[in-house]
Amino acid sequence: MARVAEGDRAALRQLYEASSSKLFGLCLRILSDREEAEDVLQDVYVTIWRRADRFDANRASVMAWISAIARNRAIDRLRARGPASRRDPIDNFELADDAPGAEALVGAADDARQLEACLNQLDERTREVIRTAFFEGVTYEALALRMDTPLGTVKSWIRRGLARLKGCLEQ
Repeated sequence: MARVAEGDRAALRQLYEASSSKLFGLCLRILSDREEAEDVLQDVYVTIWRRADRFDANRASVMAWISAIARNRAIDRLRARGPASRRDPIDNFELADDAPGAEALVGAADDARQLEACLNQLDERTREVIRTAFFEGVTYEALALRMDTPLGTVKSWIRRGLARLKGCLEQ
């Protein structure tokens, strides 16, 4: 949110990609009209762009803050219609969202930090052969040729290194 407050368009794009489907669902549930929900959603991101400097991480999460903006904008739009034009809310409407949830993202980040810490406990040669084989997709044979080392030796380094990584990750 700090990057959005500094005028970073890429940060706003990332925020939009991560949250727009959830916010659209919220607006649609309140308004029961797809076109109005789309209009409100656009207004929400304009508001976020203009007011990002007002975000306070001590008071709310980013998602809670932008959801409150979306909810308030949708309610304002609903009130502007007047009582005669209100439609029944959509209660069982769900948008498909294939993006991983916040818990999954936090878990993946924790796993990555733990893996990095465990990799750093290995000796440099073992760490590099494992990184090259698994992160760069280089075959054991190509790795042996690149290092001018027998294939069996490279396989042994990797096998022992993976065993040590497994032990470290299980702690």
